[in-house]
Amino acid sequence: MSNMIIEPIEQYGLHISGEIKHNKPLFSKIGVAGCGKEGRTIVSLAASAGMDVVFLEESQERIDYVMRRLNRNLDTKIQNWGLTQSEKKSIINRIVPTLSYDDFKGCDLVVECTRYSESGCRSTPLRKSIFKILEGVLETDAIIATNGSTVIVSELSAELEHKDRCVSLYFPVAHPDARILEIVSGMYTSPEVYAKMEIFSKLIGYEPHKISESNGNVSLRLMVSMLNEACQILLEGISSMADIEETFTIIYGQRYGIFRLADIVGIERLVSLMETMFNDFGDKKYKPNPILWKLYRSNQLGVRTRKGFYIYDENEKPIGENIFLTR
Repeated sequence: MSNMIIEPIEQYGLHISGEIKHNKPLFSKIGVAGCGKEGRTIVSLAASAGMDVVFLEESQERIDYVMRRLNRNLDTKIQNWGLTQSEKKSIINRIVPTLSYDDFKGCDLVVECTRYSESGCRSTPLRKSIFKILEGVLETDAIIATNGSTVIVSELSAELEHKDRCVSLYFPVAHPDARILEIVSGMYTSPEVYAKMEIFSKLIGYEPHKISESNGNVSLRLMVSMLNEACQILLEGISSMADIEETFTIIYGQRYGIFRLADIVGIERLVSLMETMFNDFGDKKYKPNPILWKLYRSNQLGVRTRKGFYIYDENEKPIGENIFLTR
């Protein structure tokens, strides 16, 4: 009888090189530092993809709030998307909250997701300090990422010893069909780290887009240009808000109207990010329209405050237009 051909299979698994018994699957455990809306999205996506997730918050009160929101979001998927109770339980069991950075030990990836302030800003010094703390906790081959659309990851990693493992991620819109992950390589990011982030993107069911380091990436630069133009059309009285929204959704096949999308992202975030892009590029197309400033200054910030371009109920569903918008 002919001899059996035995072929090694290690190369076909998501394992780092070396003896397979000494290594674990890539991205079996990840961390999220800060669990606002964007952080919760990453936690939910990773846990749903079978990864163990540790998320860090500043207090037990915040942890309790995050867990309530995660449970509520999964309940919505049970009602509307076919998730089962047993699947929800498995997902929740993979999520571990913590108050200590030390619990990130053993993570293959930690994503910094500090929350936006009330003004829509995020502190660069704070984010740099988080990167420094993570470098002291993680193994040298673990990836340190930041989540944001206008952050420059090269600046955050400039003082680290292992700059090549730092990368920036941005999930353009948090709804089930917006499955694009913008992966930004900084000046120091290694090709190996980018390749691993492509794997991570596909593991969570997202299509990776490689982005060169630039404020606004691609998705935000496109969005704010359209938003400013829509606001100007509304300000000039050329068309109604409802008709502008229908133009955006029907003619251009978008899921949400541009004003509804602005409310979802958050007016305070958009104004802050647009000002950052205006200062970087010097192009007035990024300067927030007066309508956006009007909403921002009156604390009508969109879904979060239940009033922006639209008025929202307690379940964050729009119940009508903001009739005071163009007065």
